[in-house]
Order: sequence, then C-alpha cells, then structure tokens
Amino acid sequence: MAAAAAHAKGGDGDGDGDGGAGSDACNSLHRRVDPPASGGVLSWIAVLIWLGAIHFNTIVGLVVLANLRRAWAIAVMGLYLLLMVLPAHHESPLGRKVATFICKYAPKHFPIRLHVDDIKSFDLSKAYVFAVEPHSILPIGIISLCHYTGYMPFTKIRALASSAVFATPILRHIWTWLGLVPASRKTFGKLLNDGYSCIVVPGGVQECLYMEHGHEVVFLKKRFGFVRVAIETGAPLVPVFCFGQTEAYKWWKPKGELYAKLSRAIGFTPLVFWGMYGSPVPCQQEMYVAVGNPIEVTKTSQPSREEVANVLEKFIVALQELFEKHKAAAGYKDTMLHVY
Repeated sequence: MAAAAAHAKGGDGDGDGDGGAGSDACNSLHRRVDPPASGGVLSWIAVLIWLGAIHFNTIVGLVVLANLRRAWAIAVMGLYLLLMVLPAHHESPLGRKVATFICKYAPKHFPIRLHVDDIKSFDLSKAYVFAVEPHSILPIGIISLCHYTGYMPFTKIRALASSAVFATPILRHIWTWLGLVPASRKTFGKLLNDGYSCIVVPGGVQECLYMEHGHEVVFLKKRFGFVRVAIETGAPLVPVFCFGQTEAYKWWKPKGELYAKLSRAIGFTPLVFWGMYGSPVPCQQEMYVAVGNPIEVTKTSQPSREEVANVLEKFIVALQELFEKHKAAAGYKDTMLHVY
C-alpha cells in the first residue's frame, strides 16, 4: 500500500505526493487516475462490460418478445433462463480476470478520484460499514472502494446490491465477480462477523424517487437497517459521498402521486436513463469520492430503536459535514444537499 497522502496514477502507487485537504493532510489519502487518451478503447470496453448488461438485456428482451414464435428467439430465452440459475463464483479464475480488468480501466473513463480524510483512523484488522451516498441512477462510484481497484488498503471487502441484480442474466455474474452480494440482513451480518468490510448504499433505489436536477438528494431518515446491523456486529460506520455521480447519466422520470405510489409499491423507481450518445456508456463526468472518519458504535446484540435512531442521526450529521467539507474541492461549491 502506498504511504498516506500518496497521489497515485491508476491506483498503483506511482506518482507524487499530493498532501490532501484540511488540517489532517498528513494522515489523508488521495487517489486519482488520469483520464485515458482520446478514444480510450480499454476504458470504454471495461465500462460496457461492467454496466452495459442492463441495456443489453433490455434490448435482447424486446427482440425476443417481438419474435416469440421463431426458433432462435426461443433458444435465446432458454439461454437466458440458464444464465439466471448458473452458479456465479466470486473467486473463479475468469471472474478475477474480468474484475481486475474492469477495476483497472473503468475508473479512468470518468475519471474517479478518492480522498480519505484520515487513513490512520482505520484498523485493517476490523470490519467497517462503508455507507455510500447518493445512490443516483447507479452507484458506480463504489468501484473506487473495491478490492481489485486497489485505492484502499482493505483486502476483505464486499458490496451489497439489490437481490434483483442476482436474478439478472449476465449482470449477476459480472457483479458477483466484482465482489457484490445480495443485500440481505443475514448476509450483511455474516460478512461483518467474518471480518469483511461491507459497502452499502443505504438510500437504495427508492432514493431515485426524490432525485431532482440541480442538487443532491439522499434518503436516510427512515433507513435504520444498516445502522442496526452495524451496532449488532460492532462495526464502525463510515460516511462516504460521491460527487459527480448524479451527472454520469442523463435521465428522465414521470412526476405525480401515481408514479410515486407505483414506485413505493414495486420497491424501485422506474425511469429512463442513457449515457454518451444515447449509449449505455456513462458520460465522462469526473467523480470525487470522499471518505470520512469511522463512527464507532457500541456492540449490542439487541439495540433499542432509540439507540439505532441516535447512531443514524450521528451518521446523517457526519455525512452532511463531509459533503460541506469537500464540495468545493470536488467542484460543487454551490450545490445543496437535501436529506429526506
């Protein structure tokens, strides 16, 4: 691992010291990658493999539905059903190669910078809950925290994602290889107890319901679950904010109470989104991922609602302070953060 306050290219530890921000600059860690030269083919390929399956599956589904009576359409449908149940293993040789390729080249597309306020405040023998906001269209900034990216010194770290991802052909294999697991209370707690730090996006897909152009939005005031699991396992909570992620995709969604009720009923917010030139490739929007200091919690097997609410309030305040501290450096000095 590079020394604190390293300024690395590609997360590999090369480059000159950068110093970081704030009075604790000597303990800070700042990572960034230089964007690729014009037409960075490898970064485009990496992003397409990582995120393109969502659009690809939609296109294939529409084509199959339009040709249900044709033999090839039935064959494709059968293949997709097989891919939905075919086991996906995080540590498979192919998976490691694909994940390494994505984590090496995809951050260069935007590019992504990561700033840790105080790297020395982390104990690598402990498990942490990295609670990342906002969700945006897709929480793609979390790739900066993944093991294969190498920006952080954690080797035992996994990310939790919606269970719907793991029922989606192609996408489930790719994201499993990247270290993602279905977001369930049981899995979350087991990983922390086994010494794995966990990346969660507590606002979830329902946060998209509150998104508006022109400011940042997080949906946290009713999100007690991630805090409860952190207290039950004694894992410190780490606030993380990703600036620029909201602009990575262009998006449109309907308005009105009927749309809001539908979104709440189905558990996610249906909307239309697209990237560069209308493609699945997100826009080359620079991202700045700020990692705050751990919030220690007292391990309690059955925390009261009041205990959970108090820790959640501490987390929200810490996230707001992190946002205000870094928004100018990230290029968003006039942006407001709305907490729901």
